[in-house]
Amino acid sequence: NLVRSSRGAAAAALAYTPEQLPVLKQAGVVDSGGTGLLLLLDAFTHVVTGDPLPIAPELDTIEVHAQEPSKEHGEGGIADLRYEVMYLLDADDSKMSAFREVWAGIGDSIVIVGGEGLYNCHIHTDNIGAAIEAALDAGRPRQIRITDLLDEVVEEKWVREGRAEHEDDVSDEPAPPTAIVAVVVGEGVARIFRSLGVRTLVKGGQSMNPSTAELVEAAKSTGSTEVVILPNNKNIRPVAEQVGALVDFPVTVVPTNSIVEGFAALIAYDPSASAAENAKEMSEAASRVIAAEITQAVRDTTTDAGEVHVGDWIGLTGKGVISIAESVSSAANRLFEKLMTPEHELITIIEGEGATQANTRRITEFLHEKYPDVEVETHPGGQPLYPYLFGIE
Repeated sequence: NLVRSSRGAAAAALAYTPEQLPVLKQAGVVDSGGTGLLLLLDAFTHVVTGDPLPIAPELDTIEVHAQEPSKEHGEGGIADLRYEVMYLLDADDSKMSAFREVWAGIGDSIVIVGGEGLYNCHIHTDNIGAAIEAALDAGRPRQIRITDLLDEVVEEKWVREGRAEHEDDVSDEPAPPTAIVAVVVGEGVARIFRSLGVRTLVKGGQSMNPSTAELVEAAKSTGSTEVVILPNNKNIRPVAEQVGALVDFPVTVVPTNSIVEGFAALIAYDPSASAAENAKEMSEAASRVIAAEITQAVRDTTTDAGEVHVGDWIGLTGKGVISIAESVSSAANRLFEKLMTPEHELITIIEGEGATQANTRRITEFLHEKYPDVEVETHPGGQPLYPYLFGIE
């Protein structure tokens, strides 16, 4: 009874999360972490009580459908399929059988979770169009996310190579008294961080947080007596802050929320100073930067900057959406118009996946014309999801 009551209370609490966080209510979703916890409680209840999955009939039913790999794709599994497609699907339950049949013919690693008109869908496929068209035939997809799995493999390769290179450096040169561990993604970003003195790189970023164990291993691998961690993402900061309690040497965390804040922090890095001294100076340096980014909207929503529609390009800062436009360059230029002040002297542009020479030229030409006294630096970053990252100092 205790287990069942706990699960029921969790489901009720999850349903109430949009009332607690306005951003969830605007987006029409519930808390994702709470959803994961509810799934865990479903499994726990099943194991402890023997009740079939799902339980709690007074609440929405949750069904999990995991299908075998499609025989059309041979025995190669994920390695043979390039793209991961995920989305939420609003659809009548009666349409889901046909939906599953379509997906079974176009991909592997199929997971469909949900019920009562809302499903969370995941597939690995080579046919992105068919994966999304199936959703349009069944209902209305939203929060569509597409990941190039080949890029993920390439990124994993450069991280391994980077660690191998680092191990060679450690064996040849004495470790500094205080070393830097930085969480990064993108080959260009990694190269810049290495050039600024980072000793160990850990792959991670938006939607791919490293574990505490990975950060502990990275800190130990430096060979230094003290370590400073740059999480470079607000979701990774809580993970990084646990490392100090798990090692027997001083570890401090500089609360960087973005790659450009990490860049700025490294300018103040002194390998001969203590971790605490470095953290103080590096935190101050990072705080002087306005970090912004451009990405594409994957769902309709309402923001302080106006209505956002699927496919719009949006300019973001830590405070939320700042600009909305139909093109990348327009979103970037409007972003600068709202953020720039006469005191600013330097703009750093980090080009990610999806950046083009034409868009970069449009942005830099606008900046040179609008702010002729401001220095503009452009670096290839290779980060996913965000074609442009900006730092304003």
